[in-house]
Amino acid sequence: MSREHVAVLMGGFSSERPVSLSSGKACADALEGEGFKVTRIDVERDISEKLSALKPDVVFNALHGPFGEDGTIQGILEYLQIPYTHSGVLASALAMDKARAKRVAAAAGVPVAESQVLNRFSFPSEHPMKAPYVVKPVREGSSFGVVIVGEDQAHPPQVIGSAEWRYGEEVIVERYIHGRELTCGVMGDQPMDVIEVVPQGHNFYDYDSKYASGGSKHVLPAKISPKIYQKIQTLALRAHQAIGCRGVSRSDFRYDDRFSEDGEIIWLEVNTQPGMTPTSLVPEMAGHAGYSFGAFLRWMVEDASCLR
Repeated sequence: MSREHVAVLMGGFSSERPVSLSSGKACADALEGEGFKVTRIDVERDISEKLSALKPDVVFNALHGPFGEDGTIQGILEYLQIPYTHSGVLASALAMDKARAKRVAAAAGVPVAESQVLNRFSFPSEHPMKAPYVVKPVREGSSFGVVIVGEDQAHPPQVIGSAEWRYGEEVIVERYIHGRELTCGVMGDQPMDVIEVVPQGHNFYDYDSKYASGGSKHVLPAKISPKIYQKIQTLALRAHQAIGCRGVSRSDFRYDDRFSEDGEIIWLEVNTQPGMTPTSLVPEMAGHAGYSFGAFLRWMVEDASCLR
């Protein structure tokens, strides 16, 4: 079929709207540079009607967070029978649910940290596990709502049960993993290179270190042993396949090598809609593999389909 007209979906109404707008603009500009006819759509509740009238050949999904990344928009696109990029309904919904994704990944032999799911309104007054641990929303991205509880904290974080919290009722409490932040993309059925992310002026790879200029340093390729490098690639591909991802995904890991080179490798999560901003990781991996940004996006458009 023709792949000349691409609708780029961006914006939306999740917490990650600003990131999606940045990703969408970068992708739309690059696709126009590749010769595609591009229509930019800031997604609202009438997206089904807009797409039905527009009839694009392909949708490039540059949405992030709930609705755009959790199987919802994918279901609309399946119903409209418009080929789209990234993962399908089931994989998107599963990956967005960190607790269930961890169970599936663990069953496939991917090492994960001990964790439990709690309702934020019944969060215990005592620590639910030995500190240090991490509390994060079950269904959010871009590190929104992530709280690291240190060993010196006498009580669990009060913000979880407060009116300030806007990231859903369920939270996952997970053992804190010391060490280095590693990430590895998968493109089709091939693992990409491994980046070590070193936050600059931040305690961990939070929202600002992800998207602010100078917020983090990316070491590509990561300076780790070939054995650990290959293991990270193998685990990223295994998680991608176990969850049923398609197109491009990115898995995040912690690697604790304080006591030995083999250390401990822990898979944190898979991102089915990796960022495509100027500071994003997967475009950097693609560039290291010899793809220009435009050529990388062209591959994604050509890979697009329904029934993903």
